[in-house]
Amino acid sequence: MFEIYKRGQGRYSRTITFVAVMVIGLGASMALSDKLSAYTAMPLIQFGVPATLLVALALFIFWMVNRRKSADFLIATEGEMKKVSWSSRKEIVGSTKVVIVATFILAGLLYAVDAAFALLFQTMGVMGG
Repeated sequence: MFEIYKRGQGRYSRTITFVAVMVIGLGASMALSDKLSAYTAMPLIQFGVPATLLVALALFIFWMVNRRKSADFLIATEGEMKKVSWSSRKEIVGSTKVVIVATFILAGLLYAVDAAFALLFQTMGVMGG
């Protein structure tokens, strides 16, 4: 039941998936521990229940990432990620600058249109009232 399916394949995607879920689970177990501290002063319940749930989550996620369908999906995902043509740092910095400048230009245009409409409605309100 707890054997590694296709050992050596998809190692990074499986490991990252496991670690990411465990980090979320750790945060959830810490929150649960804090909530339990309001209801009981017994350390066994306050810390034991979240720890037990965290261990159960670890076993479940280990089983999930090594299940035939899940493992094949993660192996294929890792294979596709190796085929991706990643942008260079220079391209990313240039694209980021373009996006920031375009955002400020658009914000300025929206501000001008908003100010024009506010002035128009203010003028019409004075004329109509």
